[in-house]
Amino acid sequence: MTDLQLDYALDLMRRLPPQQVEKNLSDLIDLVPELCEDLLSSVDQPLRVLRDKQTGKDYLLCDYNRDGDSYRSPWSNKYDPPLSDGAKPSDSLRDIEVSANSAFDSYREMYFEGGISSVYMWDLDHGFAGAILIKKVGDSSPKIKGCWDSIHVIEVVEKSGGRNAHYKLTSTVMLWLQTSKAASGTMNLGGSLTRQVEKDSSLNEGSNSHIANIGRLVEEMENKMRHTLNEIYFGKTRDIVQELRYSFPRHNSHDHRKKLNLELSAGFTRNNRM
Repeated sequence: MTDLQLDYALDLMRRLPPQQVEKNLSDLIDLVPELCEDLLSSVDQPLRVLRDKQTGKDYLLCDYNRDGDSYRSPWSNKYDPPLSDGAKPSDSLRDIEVSANSAFDSYREMYFEGGISSVYMWDLDHGFAGAILIKKVGDSSPKIKGCWDSIHVIEVVEKSGGRNAHYKLTSTVMLWLQTSKAASGTMNLGGSLTRQVEKDSSLNEGSNSHIANIGRLVEEMENKMRHTLNEIYFGKTRDIVQELRYSFPRHNSHDHRKKLNLELSAGFTRNNRM
């Protein structure tokens, strides 16, 4: 019965607004406390932000940089609240983590023109794994708000004596958009998408080969997922808008419909600028 309840709970969470994930998840856990651990490990939540007190830079919080109730900063490698025995990557992997944070900080600025990114690495028995996190909040306009959260989890296993590596990438994007206009009222649009890809790539000397390979995978995946979200959510909404009946005079209907389509396109572009 518990497995069936978990399936129903996860199915319900996929259909609820992504901007209310934390509240809805808390309500579900209150209803079925025995599913608490399974729900917390299965449901992706919007990324939270904390400031590194040592460097003054913001970083993102998730399960991949959490140890107990403390979170590790990718900038200073320190836990907040302080934790003396918190899990940290090995020295060689920490070097890759530092370079990856610098690379994806530039990637975030070029693609999103703002927002926050964080990269975390941890050692595995036969390689390493990492999480690339990006958050962009669109709040520059009081009438159009939204948020983009992307979580990319990568597993890396080196093969052929270190000349090649196998990469397994699992990506989740959570996107929501809200418009509020006097003419059309308030409209909420959002959803989440998860995709996975595996690929073998060659390695050159130095750790930068991993960063380049991972960067290409993440870039390709985000472009594909951004296109899919645009087609599924925004494209379908535009189709529905075209079929709406209006109480406005006939000569105003086309102009009003065109205005709604432009608002949808502007909102998506503003929160996910290429």
